[in-house]
Amino acid sequence: MKDATVSARVECSVKSEAEAILQKLGVPVSVVINSLYRQIIYRNGIPFSLTLPHEPKTMDAMSAADLEAKLQHSYEQSLAGEGKALDEVFDALEGRSGG
Repeated sequence: MKDATVSARVECSVKSEAEAILQKLGVPVSVVINSLYRQIIYRNGIPFSLTLPHEPKTMDAMSAADLEAKLQHSYEQSLAGEGKALDEVFDALEGRSGG
């Protein structure tokens, strides 16, 4: 029997975007919250990883040898055709889909 209420403050844009996706999927918000709570109980913890992403070193933090090695590696990738198009890289950085 569902007899408890959950209340949380979230950013309006996050709420709107998430609810729009859930509506397209035909899944009520309450089902998602209930499922999340059940997974927390089942796993005895949060059901996804909470980690800080590894931040790449900036040029200032690299030694001259490290920088030279990175540049050489990038050059070799470029010659082998393993790189990405500039537009694709900037689209990814700016969060645009390339389709």
